[in-house]
Formats: sequence, structure tokens, C-alpha cells
Amino acid sequence: NGSVCDALWSSSWKRSRTSDMSLYTIKGICILDNDGHRMICKYYDDTYKTIKEQKAFESSLFAKTQRANSEIIMFDGITCVYRSNVDLFFYVFGSSSENELLLANTLNTLYDAISIILRDMVEKATLVEKMDAALLIVDELVDHGIIMECDAATLAKSATTQKEEVPLSEQSLSQALNTAGGILRRSLLT
Repeated sequence: NGSVCDALWSSSWKRSRTSDMSLYTIKGICILDNDGHRMICKYYDDTYKTIKEQKAFESSLFAKTQRANSEIIMFDGITCVYRSNVDLFFYVFGSSSENELLLANTLNTLYDAISIILRDMVEKATLVEKMDAALLIVDELVDHGIIMECDAATLAKSATTQKEEVPLSEQSLSQALNTAGGILRRSLLT
């Protein structure tokens, strides 16, 4: 997926050649549960310096997005792209002038990598079980606000040291259905 990432960087560079160009595109990444509580949040600048400011921002962000039907929101001087699934909300945000496609690509990479390590069962309980791998994905995806990787499979592989592939015959019915659904979705997207 390097070509997608390269194309986004190229369009971002062309757009911002006359403005202040920077590799520091991501202000933060958050994963909140369906009550708006922090599961994983990482901030890459000093916009929200204290935990209190961060939690207030997260509450405000969740309140504005929990019932919205869009994928992007602009407020408080930031551009935020987000996605929800079952009982989790995924957010990637940058400055108000940031390229939305670059943010959306980062969000999709984050979501897809976490979906891979959770075996397409993207929900709070499975995220808690694999929290260490999810934190590694966030760390390897963005470093100090700079996007480091655009390929979800590469992120998932680097976050898991050994494959814990459970044979289909040993999976529960819901695990088997989630695995089959994930395989079907991937085959339809390619």
C-alpha cells in the first residue's frame, strides 16, 4: 500500500508547498469505548498538555461523534476523522489545515491493523486481551506525529511476535463467522 501513501504525501506536499509544510501531520490517535472512556490515546503535540485537558477533549469529541453519521468533524482547531465499530470509536486527528485524505488513510491503516490482530472481532473485550499488540501498532504507525507506516499487514505482523492462528475446527461459532466474514470482506475489496 506504499503507492497510496506516496500519492497522499505527494498531494499533501503539492497542496502545502506555499504554506508551512511539515511531516508532523498527526496531533493524536484515540480509541474510546462506547461510553467515551479512553482505551488507547496518544497525543503528539502540546495542544492538550494535561490529562485533564486530554480527557475533556476526548469527552467533547465523543459527544460530537457518538450519534453522528459522518466520518469527519472539524472543531477546536482540529480536523478529526473517525470510525466506529460495535463498542469502539477510532479517531485520528490533525490540525485544521491538515489533508483529510492523509488522516483517513492513517485511520484506515490503524483500524485494519487492529482488525488483523483481533481476527476481525473488533470489540472492547478482544482489544483488552490484545492491548499490548494494539499499543505497538499505534507506536509503529505514528512516531512523534510523523506517519511511519501505511501498510496494515506490516503493522500487524510487527506487533505480533508469533502467529496464534487457531484452526477453523477449534474456533467457536462466532469466531468462525467473524473469520469467514473478514475473509469475504477482504476478497470483495480486492
